[in-house]
Amino acid sequence: MMAHRIITQIFGGLGNQMFQYACGRAMALRTGGDCVLDLRDFFAGPGQEPGLHHLNTVSCQLPDSEMPPMQSQRLRYLLWRGLKLEPRLIRQKGLAFDPEILGLDGNYCLRGYWQSERFFADFAERIRQELSVKTEPDDKNAGLLAEIENQPAVSLHIRRGDYVKDAKTNAVHGTCSLEYYSRAAQHIAGHMEAEPVFYVFSDEPQWAVANLDLRFEMRVMDHNDSSRNYEDLRLMSSCRHHIIANSSFSWWGAWLNPSEEKIVVAPNRWFADASMSNPDLIPDSWVRLET
Repeated sequence: MMAHRIITQIFGGLGNQMFQYACGRAMALRTGGDCVLDLRDFFAGPGQEPGLHHLNTVSCQLPDSEMPPMQSQRLRYLLWRGLKLEPRLIRQKGLAFDPEILGLDGNYCLRGYWQSERFFADFAERIRQELSVKTEPDDKNAGLLAEIENQPAVSLHIRRGDYVKDAKTNAVHGTCSLEYYSRAAQHIAGHMEAEPVFYVFSDEPQWAVANLDLRFEMRVMDHNDSSRNYEDLRLMSSCRHHIIANSSFSWWGAWLNPSEEKIVVAPNRWFADASMSNPDLIPDSWVRLET
């Protein structure tokens, strides 16, 4: 008998791609099926591109003839949707965790963001290994990895870019305030024996240099561009503790750290738009502070 196929549509920035992979891969493991990554309709924001090939992901390839139709194949797509042909399309309902996903068994095509560890918590260790970076670090990043391992290192991520420059995106997401980062730094420092060293990651590192004052040692990482964001992901996850932005990228930078002793500070409100909420996004063990 042919194994079930779980096709997960991949789009958005690297953090979103990782959530999509994690949900689809866990579903495949749960049902004894194959995980297939569908990038044919990939879209993302400025400077964002597919990045899962830099990670230890596990997936199989299918010929186009065995893939569901793309939206550009309008008639075939409408027939597939309307007749509910296999693989059945499962679109995410809202933003929160949907327990129905865990009970599905068959051939499915997933489309959504799936931003909760509850979609893959039963395979957390496996997912953490598969979403670790496999591309070898260059000399600069290898040196920083060794440095971080020997420091009381705390990652701090500031997301700006389209969150600031695009009015619609800003209205949805907003940004974390400087006060949030200051309070988060104080919280983590108060739980550490040694004075922390903050490794700051941002899509606008010069803004961080000019505006961020934590009253602790800071080392702003400005050497990896967007095409090497996986390098920043690896550096972040190597730190002992984490301060994340309302960003799926820094969520993963913290989650990939396997330490049970880690402290993760996250913004209490993920979306600036009051009508949007995902109560299942932040793990229970993480600390939430007002932004």
